[in-house]
Amino acid sequence: MKRKAAAHAKETVAETSEYRTGSNAPVEPNRSLERALGAKIRDTRREQDLSVLDLAGAANISAGMLSKIENGQISPSLSTLQSIANALTVPLSLLFAASEERRDCSFVRAKQGVVIERRGTKVGHVYQLLGHVNGDDVVVEPYLITLKEEAETYTGFQHAGTEFIYMLTGEVIYRHGNKSYRLRPGDSILFDSGALHGPEVLVKRPMTYLSIIVYPRRA
Repeated sequence: MKRKAAAHAKETVAETSEYRTGSNAPVEPNRSLERALGAKIRDTRREQDLSVLDLAGAANISAGMLSKIENGQISPSLSTLQSIANALTVPLSLLFAASEERRDCSFVRAKQGVVIERRGTKVGHVYQLLGHVNGDDVVVEPYLITLKEEAETYTGFQHAGTEFIYMLTGEVIYRHGNKSYRLRPGDSILFDSGALHGPEVLVKRPMTYLSIIVYPRRA
């Protein structure tokens, strides 16, 4: 009985751990100090308009090692950190000043998103930015997009990254590349935003949809 109970408990724990999240994103290792050091080095390098190759050469380390340090993947030795600090002409203590781990969070109340001017604004598309988080490697831009009664079609959007659209109200035929999709409330579409895209036919106006754009931050 005890063995069966123990086995059942193990199965329960396993099932619980498997269903903690629906995402397949890997579990993040606990490298708070390494991440903080890496982020500080990256930020300082960018402030000085240096590339990874520039700083790696000046610090006499490989670009691959510097990239791993900036991403918090390895624990650099003090001598390596001193070399990086010297190359950046900053005191070593400055790099450790950011060792307190920071997790950004952006909270926006209803109807208080910042209205942003983008290409589609000229054709009656209103963009409300719903938040902003300073990620190390990627930029995430969530928008609430409203197409007014006077809005016009525009299929010439094209930019880096990936875009997710979730239809809230109205109805639109949305074009991506050489294909078109009819979106009604509750429908969604996820696509490579490097291809030309945009609303092709405004079936039912006004309309609103959530657009989340994700693209890599430039080094």
